[in-house]
Amino acid sequence: MSRTCQVLGTTPGFGNAVSHSHRKTKRRWDVNVQKKRYWVPSLGRTITLTLSARGIKTIDKRGIEAVVADMRARGEKF
Repeated sequence: MSRTCQVLGTTPGFGNAVSHSHRKTKRRWDVNVQKKRYWVPSLGRTITLTLSARGIKTIDKRGIEAVVADMRARGEKF
């Protein structure tokens, strides 16, 4: 599963883990994603989205209808 938020499009960040002796090894910072189900009245069904914590807050603020409309405009499938 790709660690990507469907609402915001956030992807993992990459960089170096730096030890005490300053040896650098590659690492990645994964997005905090969770599967969440929402009832969408306009579709008449529930949809399951893979969301980051910030994406969940975005839906709480704007509403699921507005977020689904934006996702449809982008051509996202769910």
